[in-house]
Amino acid sequence: MSNQFLDKALENKRSASENIVVPYIMTGDGGLDILKERLSFLEKSGAAAVELGIPFSDPTADGPTIQNAGQRALQNGTTLKGVLEVLETFKEKRSIPVILMTYLNPILTFGPEKFAEACANAGVNGVIIPDLPLEEETLITEYLMQYAISNIRLAAMTSPDERLTEIAQRTEGFLYAVSVKGTTGARTSHGSNVQAYLQKLKGMTDTPVLAGFGISTPEQAYELSANCDGVVIGSTIVDWFHNGQTENIKQLIQKSI
Repeated sequence: MSNQFLDKALENKRSASENIVVPYIMTGDGGLDILKERLSFLEKSGAAAVELGIPFSDPTADGPTIQNAGQRALQNGTTLKGVLEVLETFKEKRSIPVILMTYLNPILTFGPEKFAEACANAGVNGVIIPDLPLEEETLITEYLMQYAISNIRLAAMTSPDERLTEIAQRTEGFLYAVSVKGTTGARTSHGSNVQAYLQKLKGMTDTPVLAGFGISTPEQAYELSANCDGVVIGSTIVDWFHNGQTENIKQLIQKSI
């Protein structure tokens, strides 16, 4: 069962013929006490939703920038439980959807049912679990459905069409189209076959399709969004927050919409 608040926020952007922009930040990088402020800043900058990365010791999908941010967050003592507790303290004051990106191990340690309940109590609207294959997702999906938390699936360029169709039809919230072959991180360009790949995914689902990985400029965001509904921007925003370049973040989001 998809989350209505998240669905409505994304559909509002599509209805206004705007690109959907979802920034990614590493939760706990800089401390959890600034989380509320950062979410508010990103919302005011035009973000449709925010993806919150949970730091993990073995982040297989993440490039150097996000790995380093994760290490800083871990050194600050950031945990999945701690993030959810902080989110719960201001969930009533939040008017932007929040998506958690976490690997499976912390969820299993937490307990899948307790995790879903804690997400609901914290006002989490969706989750992305990059190392959870379709074949194993029954470990968590029934609990997410119980609390109407969207399970956002990732689509890889290397997957066969049959697999992509299944992922596209089962995703909730949006379909996260990984637009590079490799890990996260800013890139100067994307492959020439990305546009056809995004168009193909658009034909497989009515759910918004967002391109992610390797996006660092408004030009890249616009180029990719021409064939899908918007973008997820991560490493550049993580880097700029770490360096205090918040005005750059604001401009990047606003110029990408």
